[in-house]
Amino acid sequence: MPEPTSQPHGLAEVRTLPELLRWRIRATPAAEAYRHFDSAAGRWVGQSWQEIDAEFELWRRALAADDFAPGERVAILMPNGIAHVAMDQAALSRGLVPVPMHAVDNPDSIAYILADSGARLLFVDSLERWQTIGATGQPLDRLERIVCADGAGPVPADARVVALDQWLAAAPAAAPLPDLALKPDDLAAIVYTSGTTGRPKGVMLSHDNIVANVKAIARRIAAAPDDVFLSFLPLSHTFERTGGYYYPIAAGACVAHARSVPQLAEDLRHVRPTVLISVPRIYERVYALIMQHRASAGSTERALLDLTIAVGGRRFDARQGHGVPSLLDRLAWPLLKRLVADKVLAQFGGRLRVAVSGGAPIAGPVIRLFLALGLDILQGYGMTETSPVVSVNTAEDNDPHSVGHVLDGIEVRLGENDELLVRGPSVMLGYWHKAEETRRVKDADGWLRTGDQARIENGRITITGRIKDILVTSTGEKIAPVDLETAILADPLFEQALVVGEQRPFLTALVVLNARAWVQEKERLAAAGKQGEAETRAALLARIATAVKAYPSYATPRAVWWTMEPWTIAAGLLTPTLKNKRPALEHRFADEIEQIYAKKKAAITST
Repeated sequence: MPEPTSQPHGLAEVRTLPELLRWRIRATPAAEAYRHFDSAAGRWVGQSWQEIDAEFELWRRALAADDFAPGERVAILMPNGIAHVAMDQAALSRGLVPVPMHAVDNPDSIAYILADSGARLLFVDSLERWQTIGATGQPLDRLERIVCADGAGPVPADARVVALDQWLAAAPAAAPLPDLALKPDDLAAIVYTSGTTGRPKGVMLSHDNIVANVKAIARRIAAAPDDVFLSFLPLSHTFERTGGYYYPIAAGACVAHARSVPQLAEDLRHVRPTVLISVPRIYERVYALIMQHRASAGSTERALLDLTIAVGGRRFDARQGHGVPSLLDRLAWPLLKRLVADKVLAQFGGRLRVAVSGGAPIAGPVIRLFLALGLDILQGYGMTETSPVVSVNTAEDNDPHSVGHVLDGIEVRLGENDELLVRGPSVMLGYWHKAEETRRVKDADGWLRTGDQARIENGRITITGRIKDILVTSTGEKIAPVDLETAILADPLFEQALVVGEQRPFLTALVVLNARAWVQEKERLAAAGKQGEAETRAALLARIATAVKAYPSYATPRAVWWTMEPWTIAAGLLTPTLKNKRPALEHRFADEIEQIYAKKKAAITST
């Protein structure tokens, strides 16, 4: 039987994730660790670190009773919440390897990950979900246990299936189990990438990878024990996993688990978080609501918002060392803050002091608005393969055009085609069972090829494009479509966007319209006597041209196709982290795209 791990005295001495949790429990046993909404009581309920450890002990014993060997994989297909965290921590304490999966992923993708990882146990939210996975026909013979959280009873035809409450109750009562001795280079997770262009790959992250990243984040952005995080990004996303789960343990901060994305606005107002880890889409949606309100507001209210943004923008610039606020700005701000800025930021709960944005670029007008209103949105950069954070801005040194300075202990340099290369303790061990693919992205000296083009100036990184996502038109122009799509989405009229044009004479934008904003736009067009399809197309192209005006003229889409039907994960058009699956979208709308270019060619030929 392996010996229990030695107990570290401080965060600097922590080497593994079980050590991190044990260290936190000893340091602040009575402090609030987690908060969740109790639907039966109709209120938010908190649990201390000591209480949460006692609950986790039930899971450790249940998992120990299944007698899996260290290194075996435990797949977790659950939304964010204590149950997800409990299974993760129980698996880590027994030397097992969590495989977190996207709770909104489709059954075929889930079955593939289960088979590829060789998972021995699956923790799933419902029996019905398991049945859809089993119906895919994927051989899942290695699975020995399927634990269903919804309380469904065992299925006679499959003795592996057990309800969560039964699984926990069956664990023998015993003294608290010691954590198994682990080495820093032992596997701590296999996290599957989203797979925008093909099957997802399992990224092998060690305890040292994740713990090193947590420590580096703590040195850059110091959360306090009285901070409250609101967790809503999926815990299968490394950004949330490290930044919104393991890092708060290191900081001793409380994590409140949001009920669902549709209830996020209400949860923000009730929980009133002080720290938010998010992708740009959340800020883009709030920005769209603000701009829609501005469009329908009276002249006085509109002028007041514009003045607040202008004055607040100058205040932000001054904080970053660019100019000095005028006396008039200093006198006006307290009133503008109370009348405008505080009311807007109340949508986030009113206590938010820092918001970290990652996972994708955020449009300039969007981040500029929130910075002007006094919310420090800090852009960062990382990827699953780097555990994930490579760089991040700080409130004191925040360049919204960049992704900040490199974290301590991480090296960066530029390779061929200005590709960003990264080396350091948080760089992955490799891809699960894909040695050749590992060698393609990580060389013998440990340098990881990110696939992103960048500039590095005095240690500050600016991402300039994605090497694989460059479109080359038939005229030879090279364009980064993701940058254009980000710019288009800054206009509240557009909910989703895809730019195409590979080996075509010009670019085309495929867009999903925001229903509320589209009603306003139709009313505006009708008032101007422009209600035909040609006038609508011209209006949409004009909006798109305005959105991308900072780019060269050849990067302005000359055709547009629109719909009101959103692209979804279930349809296979988005990754679970809401990125466009470009090949799938182009395949789905292949006929529409061909018709657009055929019409343009015919029009040119006829003239």
